[in-house]
This record gives sequence, structure tokens and C-alpha cells, in this order.
Amino acid sequence: MSAPSRALRSARLAQGLSLRALSARVGMPYSTLSKLENGKMALTYDKLIRLAQALNVDIKDLVSEGEQAATPAAIGRRSVTRAGEELDAESERHIHHYPAADLLGKMMIPIIIDIQARSVEELGGLVRHAGEEYLYVLRGMMELHSDLYEPLRLGPGDSVYFDSGMAHGYVRVSPDSCTVLTVCAGAGMQQLAGAAGKSWRFSTEGVQRSK
Repeated sequence: MSAPSRALRSARLAQGLSLRALSARVGMPYSTLSKLENGKMALTYDKLIRLAQALNVDIKDLVSEGEQAATPAAIGRRSVTRAGEELDAESERHIHHYPAADLLGKMMIPIIIDIQARSVEELGGLVRHAGEEYLYVLRGMMELHSDLYEPLRLGPGDSVYFDSGMAHGYVRVSPDSCTVLTVCAGAGMQQLAGAAGKSWRFSTEGVQRSK
């Protein structure tokens, strides 16, 4: 069982929650939570932030138990991601593509997101996590919803930099597809980036593709 799996199980049991109770709270299938706790499915960024919010724990605590924080490698390293080679993670809310998933110890997480949700209700509510976030719209129209500001409508070429400790969520408003590039950075991002890297290795080894 991996450190994130143990941390997730420990956090759930500490609150006296059954898997089915957590499933109802976070809006994830019972079978998915069971696989996550047993190390049979990788924890993606999308799942991490929702589980951390549902359990009221710091997101980095779900990926750092029993592990030392990743130390960036020497200057000069790089990671090239060819078109169509990103690690994919799909949910009913969004489709995430993770460039540079093979590079461990990153200080930030770049994610390309195909926004699916058409409302905050469909999104399952707003989320918050430590750090800062940069969002750039590649195509389509979207709204950035938050608990502090009116919905911010953004189109191709528009961007916004914000505190991700502010509850927020991405909603598509265009009838066609909407794709954005988001970059998350801040405390705990090395561990989160490491988790994404492990997901990439897990999938390329053919053990379990992250979904």
C-alpha cells in the first residue's frame, strides 16, 4: 500500500467515516475510493483536492505520509511532452492532461484541462487548496467561480493569477469545447507533482492507468 493510500485511509478512519459515508460526502463512487485506499488506482490532482476538502485536511498530507519532500534535481534537467503523450485523468467534471508527469520534484504542476462542467452544481461545488494558480484559456469560453468575487468570464487568450486558497471552480459557458492551461504552485506542490509522476510511471508500466 502506498503512502497516499495509507494517508487517505488514516484520515477517513480518524473521522469515523465508512467508505460509503466518504463516497457520499465527496461524490466519488465507493469502488473508486476502495481502489484508491488499496493502492489499485493512482491519486490524481483532481481527486486529491476533492478528498482533502471532504476530509478537511491539508492536501499535501495525503501524499507525503512516510516520505521525505522531493528535492529538486541539479540545474539542467528537463522534460519534453509530445502532443498526445500526456498522462490523462478523466472525471465527470473535467478531463485533465498532465505534461511533464515523468519529472519528479517539481515546484509547480502544469495541467491542461478540458472543462466539462456547465455549472457549479455539476462541478460538485468549489474547491480550495494551498498555493497559487495561473489560468490561461486556450479555446472556448469559461467562467472562474469563487467565494470572494463575481463569476469571471474568460475567453481565448485571457488569463488570471489567483490565490488557490480561495474556493474556486472552472465552469464551461461555450457550447463547444473549452480547454485551459493551469499551473499550480506553492507549499506541498513538490509532493503533489511527485504523485502525478508516480501515476505516470504506474500507467506506462501497464499496471493501472489513472482514471
